Amino acid sequence: MPDYSICYKKGWRADETWPDLKCDLLLSAFNSSDRVRTVFAKMPALQKHWFISPEYQYSSNELPKDHLCFAPSEADEATVVHDYFAKASLDLKKTKLCIDITGFMRPHLLVILKYLVLKGVRRFDALYSEPLQYAAKENTLFSDQTVVDVRQITGFEGNHRPDTHNDLLVIGAGYDHALIAHAAEYKANAKKIQLLGLPSLRADMYQENVLRVERASEQLGSSSTDSMSSFFAPANDPFVTANTLAEIYSHASRLQEVTNLYLCPVSTKVHVLGFGLYYLTEWVGKHASVVFPFCRTYARETSKGIQRIWWYQVELPS
Repeated sequence: MPDYSICYKKGWRADETWPDLKCDLLLSAFNSSDRVRTVFAKMPALQKHWFISPEYQYSSNELPKDHLCFAPSEADEATVVHDYFAKASLDLKKTKLCIDITGFMRPHLLVILKYLVLKGVRRFDALYSEPLQYAAKENTLFSDQTVVDVRQITGFEGNHRPDTHNDLLVIGAGYDHALIAHAAEYKANAKKIQLLGLPSLRADMYQENVLRVERASEQLGSSSTDSMSSFFAPANDPFVTANTLAEIYSHASRLQEVTNLYLCPVSTKVHVLGFGLYYLTEWVGKHASVVFPFCRTYARETSKGIQRIWWYQVELPS
């Protein structure tokens, strides 16, 4: 099992001097959050691109005019990402790429990781900014909570076994309890394990997270405080997240062979990055897939202020 924790990361407070970072291209998903716009303004880059996610439903006159905006038409996650890279015409092997993952849709972020792997990119930088607080605390709505489909994410489909008697579903459980509930129902007969963000981004956010997850306890079949069905990884560390996922699978396999593995990251974007690294490093072409409950729209602004900013040096598998 790879040790993901050897990868580099660095964090600093929003009021501290920006560290000596630079890149050829900064790619960020545009939304109305100060977290996203502040990092976009401060990160030194030769080029800066705004990725316009259809789920935010911005009109053309609402988009920024000072940098290149790439606004793909509403489509599935693979088409949207492919359209961006086709229009951007990047030589990825010669471009020092930095991605601010804060505002991205989770499926888009995962498909970008897969695209970079297929193009032979072995390293890129990622940024993530922590909020001071979520806008309505545990009542913050991140999506319209109307799930239109639960399915495998394109590029993360597994070669699953017909035997399903001991399938395992690992859910990165964030605030969006409706998405968690739909994911749990999608694999109703699978054993379900929750991966919660602890330490959380802020002390009160863990309790808020637990309160939201409890709303999906019927579909999960257990409480978020059940030690047999809950594991923990820091909400701001993708590398520990990937290591923890490997430990979860190892633990489950020691008890009984897992027939099929399903991963569902609906927690922080940092956790999503960890899920993607774990899958692409250890599970491509095997009896595992990443599934996701898709919604039509997402809130443009869900947080207040910036607590910390994180930089990650992401190593991709060959």
